[in-house]
Amino acid sequence: MAKRVKRVKETKRVSRSTGGTFLLFFILIFFAVLMALPMVLAISNSLKPLSELWEFPPKLFPRSPTLKNFADMFNIMSDSLIPFARYIFNTLFITGVGTAGNIILSSMCAFPLAKKKFPGKDAIFSIIVTSLMFNGTVTAIPNYIVMSTLGWIDTYWSIIVPAFASTLGLYLMKQFMEQSVPSTLLEAARIDGASQWLIFWKIVMPCVKPAWLTQLLLSVQALWNLGSSTFIFSDEKKTLAYALGQIVSGGVARAGVGAAVSVFMMVVPISIFAFSQSNIVDTMSTSGMKD
Repeated sequence: MAKRVKRVKETKRVSRSTGGTFLLFFILIFFAVLMALPMVLAISNSLKPLSELWEFPPKLFPRSPTLKNFADMFNIMSDSLIPFARYIFNTLFITGVGTAGNIILSSMCAFPLAKKKFPGKDAIFSIIVTSLMFNGTVTAIPNYIVMSTLGWIDTYWSIIVPAFASTLGLYLMKQFMEQSVPSTLLEAARIDGASQWLIFWKIVMPCVKPAWLTQLLLSVQALWNLGSSTFIFSDEKKTLAYALGQIVSGGVARAGVGAAVSVFMMVVPISIFAFSQSNIVDTMSTSGMKD
């Protein structure tokens, strides 16, 4: 037995060539640089004076870096009829409430789909999977009719409530619960007298932390970058992305400010991704597995 194990180890050692390792390392570095290049370019452009932005051939890094573009961005927003703080509040409120509601509602719906047996369970999940194929443009008119009937047009709830019902988060949560939450653990908790509500909050939710962190990133990214909405008409209720988008539309003279806007808007999603990237990889690798 010891000889067989030694032979297997020797076989593995021989099959892993130094050239193959260096090639794999080179490929990973190449694609890492390729994916980081847009972010580096955006940051670089935001630090360039206007004269360097239109140079040909373009330079990757600024020769005379400046923060004037960011200063101009805040100066323009301070002269707006709507206070800059109002746009920030709108964005934080919509993003925070919409994301929290999405995570809680998706988790509560995914729990019975993943760990309970009831008639119609497979049919419900099939409808959820089918809904993933529909783009938001397709459902825009039905959504508007529903919001108008409820009297939610030109209110925060016309954006927040539809965000609660994101089926992608429900799908990821259900698949992750099936693979990561042992049924024996839930059964032991029931035998010890734990209620369904206690089992959900104290056992299931900690076990699916990678899934809801992934859902957190996806929801924040969608709501944070939400610009002018067809449901909100009042400027005092619109988001930061809409206000900064008006700056970008100023033309060539505001190209530097537009680059600063791009960097300003990407800070929050990238920060959340950097915080939860390992959990996101774990969720994506698990959600498609089958027993």
